[in-house]
Amino acid sequence: MKSITVHGIDEITSRQLTLASEKMGLSLNKTIKKLLQEALGIKPAELSLHRDDFKEFCGIWDNEDYENFNRETENLRQINTGDWE
Repeated sequence: MKSITVHGIDEITSRQLTLASEKMGLSLNKTIKKLLQEALGIKPAELSLHRDDFKEFCGIWDNEDYENFNRETENLRQINTGDWE
């Protein structure tokens, strides 16, 4: 198996590679190999649902929250026919 060295990687790219490796839970070397394989079409990218990206925004509404939301967004459910002429 061959090894390569890439010179002159800028800070932004280096930082993004490091963040990607942390997010994937892989070493930097494995992350770079995986990204290269995906970019070259050798290995398909894994489907990511990004569910955990929105955890902080999720919760349970009570009836009062639901009613407030419906009241505040009621005008968004109305169709202005003049917009379609």
